[in-house]
Amino acid sequence: MRYTLCATALSALLLSTSAFAGQPDDVAWQITADLTTEIGARPAGSAAEAKARDWAVVRLKKLGFQNVRIEPFTVTGFVRGAETATLTTPYSHKLHITALGYSAPTPAGGLTAELVYFPSLDALKAAPAGSLKGKIAYIDHAMTRTQDGSAYGPYGNARRQGPGIAASKGAAGVVIRSIGTDMHRNPHTGATSWPDGTAAIPAGAVSLPDGELIARIAKTGKPMTIHLVLEGRAQPNMPSGNVVAELPGRDPSLPPVLVACHLDSWDLATGAFDDAAGCGIITAAALRAHTKAKPLRTIRVLWAGSEEIGVFGGAAYAKAHAGEPHALAMESDFGADRVWRVQFNLSAANKPMRDRIAAALAPLGIAAGGDKAGGGADVGAIIAAQKLPVIDLDQDGTRYFDLHHTPDDTLDKIDPVQLEQNVAAWAAVLEIVANEPGAITPAD
Repeated sequence: MRYTLCATALSALLLSTSAFAGQPDDVAWQITADLTTEIGARPAGSAAEAKARDWAVVRLKKLGFQNVRIEPFTVTGFVRGAETATLTTPYSHKLHITALGYSAPTPAGGLTAELVYFPSLDALKAAPAGSLKGKIAYIDHAMTRTQDGSAYGPYGNARRQGPGIAASKGAAGVVIRSIGTDMHRNPHTGATSWPDGTAAIPAGAVSLPDGELIARIAKTGKPMTIHLVLEGRAQPNMPSGNVVAELPGRDPSLPPVLVACHLDSWDLATGAFDDAAGCGIITAAALRAHTKAKPLRTIRVLWAGSEEIGVFGGAAYAKAHAGEPHALAMESDFGADRVWRVQFNLSAANKPMRDRIAAALAPLGIAAGGDKAGGGADVGAIIAAQKLPVIDLDQDGTRYFDLHHTPDDTLDKIDPVQLEQNVAAWAAVLEIVANEPGAITPAD
């Protein structure tokens, strides 16, 4: 109820601004709604992801994009299996758990072992070598809610690095408190990684309420035992691919502007926030910028595959297009709530363009920030390889990690008015950038 009231008030505020005069198009909404309804969950390497690629080609062609194609590659994916967890001592509790991507499966019949509590990733790092032999490590953390999502970096390491560290110390399995900010009994999945020479072990995440239960029991000092069943496993040589399409500009000699999202999702929900909405936003904005007046530069959209399990689509795009210059790269992959800040990585020579962008975004309630833009996961490889300039349109992430990688990432969480504000912001930027005749260069 609290969010509903807040969203209603925000919608009224946005609709009252001149930027929202007239009836906006619904391309972003229809892409998000149709992709999540007609395809649903789109795990990397799965048949559903392949179906989504074919769906994207048809939709992009229907919308008027040209040079629409699938650029295939293969990945080692993750196929989920049965997953349960029960705390057996000192008290019996069924826990809500999900396997982390690239978890190893538990033995037949599951794994029962002592659960060793670590209040933080640093505490686990300090554990003596071999001290977890035959045991299951539990990694706690205190991730906080932030508008810019900055807590995800340090606290997300409990998922990204924690299982590998636990395995290196002899653990038979690992459980983490989900990397999230909600208090629902929805566990958050996500990929983990294993250092070279470290064998994978069963790895799962429990919901935050269950994580707090474990922490309370740990404070009593009573030994804990857990029974895990995690039957998911890595699977090599799974087919994936990127979908690439273009709106040609008036001057084909100028490098294109690259805008990206990712097409795949985790399997627990339909991937509306992460990242069907991003694909809707960049596509609708590109069309709007192109329809208003055909720009000088080509606008290229990248619907990347297999981002969730290791950003394989972004790496494949950078490899496939290594010899092709790009003007600038941007990405939308942080939900669908309103854009509140714009960040730049542009040279001093591009300050006039930067100022025009900031002025165009101000009526939408978007302020220019002072940090350097970094881009997103799926454009990271091409940015690094070609030292590209970047513009970030930062979305409000206050509730993003309530939904991230959970069963709650569904269409009903999208506010159409905030989605439209994203499209308006992206279109305003693309109208300026794609009509810049001179060189666009980064600050460093």
